Amino acid sequence: MKTLKSICLIVVLTIGLAACGSKKEATTTATEDYGTPDESGQKIASVDAITQGESLVNASDCKTCHHRNDKLIGPAHLDVAKKYDFTAANVTLLADKIINGVVELGRVPMSPHPDITKENAEKMAKYVLSLDGEKEH
Repeated sequence: MKTLKSICLIVVLTIGLAACGSKKEATTTATEDYGTPDESGQKIASVDAITQGESLVNASDCKTCHHRNDKLIGPAHLDVAKKYDFTAANVTLLADKIINGVVELGRVPMSPHPDITKENAEKMAKYVLSLDGEKEH
């Protein structure tokens, strides 16, 4: 029985890694915009960057492992938004995770996506971080 569980785990991991490792590149020609301050001094991420990020996520293989609201192989994008504050540092952190992948003990690894540009990965991260309604600060 233990061997069967091990085989099933290996199969699930292999399928997940194969699905998340797509070389499909999401591109755009728009310029980067980190937002402008509102009345309170908080930065408001450009709607264009968030909209472009949503398009990039939808055109990528993200949906293989992530859903907007429900956990699949990886966490729901909404759960990621709730976990991280919408800051420039976290946009960079998540963009790096998108590009370089993530390996965490006890979790299914996320494959790297080296063909996604830093600029596009940051737009994707901004979209994800905007899902809980938080503005960039």
